[in-house]
Amino acid sequence: MFVNSDKRNWNTVEAQFAPKVNLDYSSMTGNPATEVSPEEITTGWKTVLPGFTYTHHQIGNFITEINDTKAHSFCYGTATHYIEDENGSVWTVVGSYDFDLEKKDNNWKITSMTFNYKYQDGNGKLIEKAIENVKSN
Repeated sequence: MFVNSDKRNWNTVEAQFAPKVNLDYSSMTGNPATEVSPEEITTGWKTVLPGFTYTHHQIGNFITEINDTKAHSFCYGTATHYIEDENGSVWTVVGSYDFDLEKKDNNWKITSMTFNYKYQDGNGKLIEKAIENVKSN
């Protein structure tokens, strides 16, 4: 899902999710968790990610528990965002993720995705520049 987000392969990203997903970035944004469709997830991501020259999501240290057709997976995550800027060209966000998944028709689909924010570093104003880049293209 993250590799295809970085490549902007939105259909492939959407295919990783169940028809309804509990999406929770509240630890970073302050906005409450909400139930959304895969298309709503990528519609939101499309307003900012393509505005960066590059993004790189790196995840690891997975702890996964599987119970029949349900699974929970925890991992660390670091997202690096790059746009050339005189005030610093990199913005990095660090945290972890909790995913819940369900298996249907031999395919695992993400039913819940929670980002657990730890810290960020670099030029946090790059997100505004990325949003403007998307709007102007």
